[in-house]
Amino acid sequence: MLRLVKNYGWPLLVGLLVALLLIERFPHWVGLPSADFKVQQAPAYVNANAGPESYANAVNQASPAVANLYTAKVVSNPLPPLYNDPAFKRFYGDNLPQQKRMESSLGSAVLMSKEGYLLTNNHVIAGADQIIVALKDGRETLARVIGSDPETDLAVLKIDLPRLPAITLGRSDLIRIGDVVLAIGNPFGVGQTVTMGIISATGRNQLGLNTYEDFIQTDAAINPGNSGGALVDAQGNLLGINTAIFSRTGGSQGIGFAIPVKLALEVMRSIVEHGQVVRGWLGLEVQSLTPELSESFGLVGSPGVLVAGVFRDGPAFNAGLQPGDVILKIADEAAQDGRTSMNQVARMQPGETIKLDILRNGEPSSVTATIGLRPPME
Repeated sequence: MLRLVKNYGWPLLVGLLVALLLIERFPHWVGLPSADFKVQQAPAYVNANAGPESYANAVNQASPAVANLYTAKVVSNPLPPLYNDPAFKRFYGDNLPQQKRMESSLGSAVLMSKEGYLLTNNHVIAGADQIIVALKDGRETLARVIGSDPETDLAVLKIDLPRLPAITLGRSDLIRIGDVVLAIGNPFGVGQTVTMGIISATGRNQLGLNTYEDFIQTDAAINPGNSGGALVDAQGNLLGINTAIFSRTGGSQGIGFAIPVKLALEVMRSIVEHGQVVRGWLGLEVQSLTPELSESFGLVGSPGVLVAGVFRDGPAFNAGLQPGDVILKIADEAAQDGRTSMNQVARMQPGETIKLDILRNGEPSSVTATIGLRPPME
């Protein structure tokens, strides 16, 4: 027996470890559910100075992974004014029949992986009772919602079909103003449509669209129905998820906004792994220092954000922060403005301890806070 253990013990142990690694990597081989997904990353490239005569190759690469979405929900029709008349209610009471109707809307989505995970906008699928995904190859299927994040207006869907295409991811952090981009989606429900433009600006925020804003601005025509569709580069690699337009008429005005793929992928991974987006939170309301405020605090030319409010029993409250404090540094990084500072906190993990350098009543000080989990939007 000792000889058997000596001769076969190590091979058996190694085989067992290999088997465990394979099961963890490919759980579906043994019938276990898998929440994993793989994305295709484009190689680094240098944009050519001269554009091609046609973008057909880019469209052919990207368009199969852009799907049309059709959503439906049941809504109640408002009761006629007569039904609210007290004399009418005296005879019929409050048990009046509610008339219901089916309300439908449309949008677009991007297949991010061959496992069937799609990204779209939260406002496209919010409240939907049924979501139908129509692929470019003609196949249609029902999708289920894995999770959503209203604060970035993103949602993750899942479909179960064989031989699914997947888009290749570009580098949204390397784009330049003036780069050519293509918007692919389903405007007005006419079917998949491609429009061309350039990147007009990057890092757009303070638009009042989302809590966390870092938009790519483009003049590629984006219309109702394009929401959730793909913004791709001249090679067909995904740069962003088309989200909103600035319009006085409801049509395209040459100002469209897309969520960068880098941010969208972070949100997607968190939703798939945790069922929600995990963000750090201090429980603060802050505002950037105006020139007048900076002068009153003696901080002209220096960074800092003013604490405008503190949530009771939140991490900042427990750390001793008070309205009127000026935060100078967060984890040894200068607090440049309110949005940048809160985004810095959001990227931290709940339970992490950080130091805040503050100015209170003209005196510098510091407090230590434990990052909490940002509660979901209501």
